[in-house]
Amino acid sequence: MGRLGIDDLEDIRGCVLDEAGLDELIDAARQCVYTFTTASGWPLGVVMSYLYEDGAFWLTAVKQRNHVKAARRDPRVSIVIMNNGTELDGRRMCTVKGEVTVYDDRETLDWFLPRFAARHQPGNPDAFVRLLDSENRVVMKVVPVSVPISHDSRAIAGNGRGG
Repeated sequence: MGRLGIDDLEDIRGCVLDEAGLDELIDAARQCVYTFTTASGWPLGVVMSYLYEDGAFWLTAVKQRNHVKAARRDPRVSIVIMNNGTELDGRRMCTVKGEVTVYDDRETLDWFLPRFAARHQPGNPDAFVRLLDSENRVVMKVVPVSVPISHDSRAIAGNGRGG
């Protein structure tokens, strides 16, 4: 066995994000890959914007989408987050296993939409709320169960690219 990041890149088990690193990544990122299982049993993923609040990931879609139908059928989902497009250095990523609940009530929409819009369209959140607020809009809450996979290339010599 060689030196990690210098001679080899085989055993990266120790290159994981700690709790502070996970929090930093979740806060810095704006999008995730939301993965679910279709009715035919195939795993699929869609890129979605999220809001992380009160220990849960909050997302939105229209109720006719396949991932919303799948959430109503089977609440087991995963969310993959990476630091691409953020100011964070290195390559950081994690997979969060969670359980999703779909909300279509007015109270949840009224709570969620302004917060989501402020995070994703801070220059004009009211316009974004107007665009999103429709009779077919749902909110999806993913409560994390575990973080089975994470990676932090900063723990590897040469940032995992040889060094």
